[in-house]
Amino acid sequence: MNTDLSFLHLIKEASLVVQFVMLLLMVVSIASWTFIFLKRKELARAVEITDEFETQFWSGDSLVELFKKLSAKDFAPEGIEKIFLAGYKEFSRMRQAGNVEPVVQVESAQRTMRIELSRELDRLDEHLAFLATVGSTSPYVGLFGTVWGIMNSFMSLGSVKQATLALVAPGIAEALIATAIGLFAAIPAVVAYNRFSTRLDRLTGRYELFVEEFVVLLQRQAHSK
Repeated sequence: MNTDLSFLHLIKEASLVVQFVMLLLMVVSIASWTFIFLKRKELARAVEITDEFETQFWSGDSLVELFKKLSAKDFAPEGIEKIFLAGYKEFSRMRQAGNVEPVVQVESAQRTMRIELSRELDRLDEHLAFLATVGSTSPYVGLFGTVWGIMNSFMSLGSVKQATLALVAPGIAEALIATAIGLFAAIPAVVAYNRFSTRLDRLTGRYELFVEEFVVLLQRQAHSK
């Protein structure tokens, strides 16, 4: 019998509780890998948009031209573009209202950008908590299956006259598979969570720095005649 068949045979012969633990961990692992690929693509897209926007923002074009260009895009604005559009739209609305102090104009735009920034970060942070949970709990779930399987193996020795390693080895091997599957689910989730958290922190810093720099430009514009 080859290795793959032996592995599948051990899973098939495991107790119902251990099989349920294995199935749960496999489902969690598949979901985890799905979120990993989606989040990787999402964060890469957010960084790409930020790079392109900052190039346009500091290219020397006026804020009005940049606002019109982004508003006329065929695709909906994303990431830092939404923060800029929300802030400049609010700033323009306050200026057109008349009799509004420059400080109030800038503060209103800043609050609007902060709100949009929070929404964007909440969107990017989605599913990271799931990866953290998988990474921290999967080994313990797998360990539960292992303990349960080993416990059943030793309990079965009570019905035999002579206990040998050959009697308990299959049961222990079945149980240890649960731990292996738990680690298989946990390790990628932990690595992905740490990597994505670092990238999100860097992106957050860029967003916040942009908001501060944009506020300075709006202050100059608000006090200009």
